[in-house]
Amino acid sequence: MRNFSYYNPTRILFGAGQIASLAQLIPGGSRVLVTHGGGSILQNGVWQQVEQALAGHWISRFAGIEANPQYATLLRAAAQGRRERCDFVLAVGGGSVIDGSKFVAAVLAYPGEPFDLLSGTPIRRALPLGCVPTLASGAESTPHGVLHHAGLQARLPFSGACLHPRFAILDPCTSFSLPPRQLGHGVVASFCHCLERYLAGSGETALQDRQAEALLLTLLEQGPLALAEPDNYEARAQLMWCASQIHGGLFACGLQRDGSLRRLGHALSLLYHLDQAQSLALLLPALLAEDNGGRRARLLQYAERVWGVRKGSPQTRIAAAIAASEGFLRRMGVATHLAEHGLDAETLPQVLALLQHQSAAGERREIDLQLCERLLLRAL
Repeated sequence: MRNFSYYNPTRILFGAGQIASLAQLIPGGSRVLVTHGGGSILQNGVWQQVEQALAGHWISRFAGIEANPQYATLLRAAAQGRRERCDFVLAVGGGSVIDGSKFVAAVLAYPGEPFDLLSGTPIRRALPLGCVPTLASGAESTPHGVLHHAGLQARLPFSGACLHPRFAILDPCTSFSLPPRQLGHGVVASFCHCLERYLAGSGETALQDRQAEALLLTLLEQGPLALAEPDNYEARAQLMWCASQIHGGLFACGLQRDGSLRRLGHALSLLYHLDQAQSLALLLPALLAEDNGGRRARLLQYAERVWGVRKGSPQTRIAAAIAASEGFLRRMGVATHLAEHGLDAETLPQVLALLQHQSAAGERREIDLQLCERLLLRAL
């Protein structure tokens, strides 16, 4: 097991009706900048709950943070917060809204040029931030974020201990208004991220292995159930807590991670406007099929413990696990081949050129371009 340091000061409030706790969580007299994405929170009752809970607070609402938060949009949010002298940020929405709001909170506490915080200047101060996730993504309990910069055609990460949300209210009822597509994508993103970490294990992380397997099995069970029974609260609750555990990173302490899959997925998102789940679903079956002797034992363990495949030759068992994994992704409503998005072999040089540009510009660590090319070819 690798050395690690784990610290998480975020207070989690889980369950139905917890949004009413906002009045006790945000100090009285605060001037609150409430950030969100589209208009869904205005239609599904979430905004009304937030507004009621903060009846004694001054509120400024900023709408329009994108599914891939744009730098220019976040600067407008920060300008509104500065103009109206806000001293607390409340993010209501999915992981992108929370990521973007972390950057807004940092900009509002920084007197210099905002881009400094993306280009080497440590983030040491930020306005206090809380969040009400409508779909758990881990962003609600980590100090990291990522945004898109259209001018640079880059996806830029940022981080700082002060960006840990003070609290996160996880109410499964907020997900009831999500369309089936968005629910399915949330499950797929959780599944892919969990499996990515699991496959990178060294065989010396017995506890983390079994934690990951429990999370994967729960997703396999509860994901289809939530799609089949849209009003099933328990299924929604299980999925929300799974996602928070997976993306929050606790089960992955001591594990390494190959960042190729995620960085390649980010490139597909930038070029072709695919969301995270779409890009990961394209690449995961290809990664599983990639001939890697070092991963063979992990795949056999995955086949046995997660899919119950115990008979046949090693290659037969691995192939069965790969087919079952791809079948689950498709069952959740997500395509697993580039052609299904209208993309073909011409995609490859564009994606590889972007990855090479990002590595050369120092925006990302070195990446195995040959591996990325093989994954894209398999994903066609």
